[in-house]
Amino acid sequence: MSQEQPVCRRLPGRTAVVTGAGSGIGLATARRLASEGAHVVCADIDERAGKAAADETGGLFVRTDVTEPDQVEALFAAAHETYGSVDVAFNNAGISPPEDDSILTTGLDAWRRVQDVNLTSVYLCCRAAIPYMRRQGRGSIVNTASFVAVMGAATSQISYTASKGGVLAMSRELGVQFAREGIRVNALCPGPVNTPLLRELFAKDPERAARRLVHIPLGRFAEAEEIAAAVAFLASDDSSFVNAAEFLVDGGIAGAYVTPL
Repeated sequence: MSQEQPVCRRLPGRTAVVTGAGSGIGLATARRLASEGAHVVCADIDERAGKAAADETGGLFVRTDVTEPDQVEALFAAAHETYGSVDVAFNNAGISPPEDDSILTTGLDAWRRVQDVNLTSVYLCCRAAIPYMRRQGRGSIVNTASFVAVMGAATSQISYTASKGGVLAMSRELGVQFAREGIRVNALCPGPVNTPLLRELFAKDPERAARRLVHIPLGRFAEAEEIAAAVAFLASDDSSFVNAAEFLVDGGIAGAYVTPL
């Protein structure tokens, strides 16, 4: 995929908060939003990676554990205090640990940890962002769900799947609740993405990788920049009538029965 910067600048002067900005989809999105003119606030628990992302994009780094309510509140307060608005919230931080597997083998501690990072954090970020957006009378929230929120898999990661289903349902409800206040909330549902997280997972289990790849009509995993482009669209006024949606960017997985040879 080409990684040339887009020629359009749809977000000049707007403030975008990106969680999990230090790597993968979050980093690609921070770069894309900055290239479209946004002030990017990079949140990550990894101080080195998050600061590097902020330095690269000319933005602000706020070290944030997205499972801690006080830290999440401080993140959005810092965004508003620094740039004067909170226009976009890309609530993207998430984990997919190997101990999250079949329901028969996944322990309660692993279940709770994934729920905290993947679902509770989105609840906390939305709760923190929405009051700023209500006062402004506008805002776009993009929550990272997954194509597994709409499909089942025999190669289960039970807590991850359940957490992303929760993100999808919560995004739909918030999008409906706050629509007439100028706030749009959408659930981004990526297919498998060629990120360090996925590469690490599949390097440990090549058979699992091959078993999943065969179901993608396009015949490859997504690149992070392709997902970032979808976030930029949802963040911008180009998507002004897209709300409470499950926005699939999955290479056709959810529409496939028999894939090409």
